[in-house]
Amino acid sequence: MNKKVQILEVGPRDGFQNLDEYLPLEQKLKVIEDMIEAGVKHIQHTSFVSPKAIPQMKDSGELTKILVEKYPDYDFFALVPNLYGARSAYELGLRKISYVLSLSKSHNKANINRTHEESFEELKKIMDAYPDMDICVDIATTFGCPFEGKYETEVVIDFIRQLVDLGAKEFSLADTIGIANPKQVREIVSAAVKEFPEVEFQAHIHDTRNMGMVNTLAAIESGITKVQTTLGGLGGCPFAPGASGNTATEDLVHMLNEMGYDTGIDNEKLLEVSRYQKTIVDGNFSGHLVNIIS
Repeated sequence: MNKKVQILEVGPRDGFQNLDEYLPLEQKLKVIEDMIEAGVKHIQHTSFVSPKAIPQMKDSGELTKILVEKYPDYDFFALVPNLYGARSAYELGLRKISYVLSLSKSHNKANINRTHEESFEELKKIMDAYPDMDICVDIATTFGCPFEGKYETEVVIDFIRQLVDLGAKEFSLADTIGIANPKQVREIVSAAVKEFPEVEFQAHIHDTRNMGMVNTLAAIESGITKVQTTLGGLGGCPFAPGASGNTATEDLVHMLNEMGYDTGIDNEKLLEVSRYQKTIVDGNFSGHLVNIIS
């Protein structure tokens, strides 16, 4: 097979942001650098948000400065909610960001306190201010919303079309609360890939209903070659009580490597990083391999 799949590790942002206790910068750095050593090539290391809103991200500037200076050619990217966050990322040397908005109007308002129109306007401001910035638009609740339920495929496609018309060139389709199933993922991803062949798509799947692995595989088999995961399956969602974390990076890498996909990642080394992470983090894990004693 030898088909390449890019693993985009988002744990240092999506996983760590939910922790109750602040994780020291030195420990964050060790997890990130050990993942790099294991072969992980793409890492969302932080988000540029208000420390009052998410105290865990109060070191975003310092962490970014260290990583950019030490690994100038590495693919680090950060999540930003607004122009101010994009400016902070750009001035620190990042040229790749994620901008989040929700397909659901209700979730968009609850999550980032904006209407769709306001989110679109803010995205356009970022594009105009930083034309050399690579921007991936993260579409939360693509596969279902805690307030509005699931959407027909046509609704998703129409929403993406509006953003493409605005100038967006890459999207992450997120199952924010882990409500998707493989049939739905295949239908939406296949339709998106077919309708927008010039656009890059990623998948970001949570494991709330124990379908993270199968839904991610369904996305890959439907044409996606970039998938977001978190080490240990760390994460959660404030609008889905009891929700587990994301699809675990080491579990997915193990499966894909076994199936003959090319991830470029040494899973045994990655598993050691995950085991170390469990010794320093008291979080919501959904990974399985990390609990197997070798």
